[in-house]
Amino acid sequence: MENRDPAKPGETLDVLRRRGILHVDMDAFFVGVEERERPELRDRLVIVGFPSDRSVVLSASYKARAYGVRSAMPMSAALRLCPRAIVVEPRHSLYYSVSRELMALLREFTDLVEPLSVDEAFLDVSGAVRRLGPPEQIAASIKSAVRSRLGLTASVGVASTKFVAKIASTRSKPDGLLVIRPEDTVSFLHSLPVEALWGIGGKTAEVLARLGVHTVADLAHTPDSTLQRTLGAPGLHAKALSWGLDDRRVTPEREEKSVGAEETFSVDVSEDEPLRRELLRLAHRIAVRMRSAGVQAGTVALKLRYADFSTLSRSRALTVPTDSAHVLYEEGMRLLAGLGERPQSVRLIGLRGERLSRGGGAVQLSLERRDDNWRTAEQTLDAVTARFGNSSLRPASLLDDGGERRRPSGPSDGHPPPGGRSASFG
Repeated sequence: MENRDPAKPGETLDVLRRRGILHVDMDAFFVGVEERERPELRDRLVIVGFPSDRSVVLSASYKARAYGVRSAMPMSAALRLCPRAIVVEPRHSLYYSVSRELMALLREFTDLVEPLSVDEAFLDVSGAVRRLGPPEQIAASIKSAVRSRLGLTASVGVASTKFVAKIASTRSKPDGLLVIRPEDTVSFLHSLPVEALWGIGGKTAEVLARLGVHTVADLAHTPDSTLQRTLGAPGLHAKALSWGLDDRRVTPEREEKSVGAEETFSVDVSEDEPLRRELLRLAHRIAVRMRSAGVQAGTVALKLRYADFSTLSRSRALTVPTDSAHVLYEEGMRLLAGLGERPQSVRLIGLRGERLSRGGGAVQLSLERRDDNWRTAEQTLDAVTARFGNSSLRPASLLDDGGERRRPSGPSDGHPPPGGRSASFG
């Protein structure tokens, strides 16, 4: 779907630069990567995630979405809506590898690229207009490059602000391009339901509906005093957005403060062995992400959720920052042991590296070469996975992965989600 608004004859460079913010958002990214690797999945009902009752949908093809399947939906609910769907197990290392290719491609158009997750980014192309043409032409070139070089599709919104560009990309999905000119911004926004604004979720929309506010236009004309009384400061911020006011710049460096992953077990576990195995698996997942981003963790945090949904977290500062799965795992095990006897079975376990810093700093000195050997082995796995996209490579101790407890074998990060595997925990 192409919804383009070509440059008008006689537009000056300054006018063109006013709509120089792009939001590039990949279409069903995880599904798209799987379809690229497995062409037999194209035009099928595809759900990426684990086929466990406690798992969630990570991504769904647009054919599956037509049945009501959505990201973060419980897998059990998704399969009730779409029982013929093919459930594909996620390959996170492959997705992160493709994401790195995507971000490198975007930086060929401008240095001002702000990644939001593995599959979306803001670009400021106002400085590239003289070299590459109007923003909408740059957007079309990006879409073409993504298709030809990555074998994927993207939707792009073009506007004068980040907020409006993101809405435009969403409204143009899938595989679309929508340009919102500065002079059309307010009329475009005022045609939308109030939920289109950032920060307006379901509950807030219900509160606004009781005030008779259903559209962005309604909110734009609601007195400040009413919004302040009802929603506080967020209400006034939403009103500013309703008039297209968003002065945030595209910031190329967005440092992650932490990197984590978690697993919800299909059956609550009481024994140490499933927890140990899952900690090792999670340690390798987040270590790959840290090495990919060139960061190291100064703190390791453990999260447990018990059968009654009570949740606790414990953390431990490291003497020297690390990006080694072996070190992350050992520290996680120390934290787990430090909890003592668990009062009940465990529903979810998570591991996180915190206080991230750029790599290349101090290195832990040791009389043994064991730690260096572990890290070298992990880097070798990174290189093999990046080249061949083979996520089946893993430590020997995980080959018999206890899948009957974690999930049935079957079928889909960055960008972020409870249940099954997720990119992080809060």
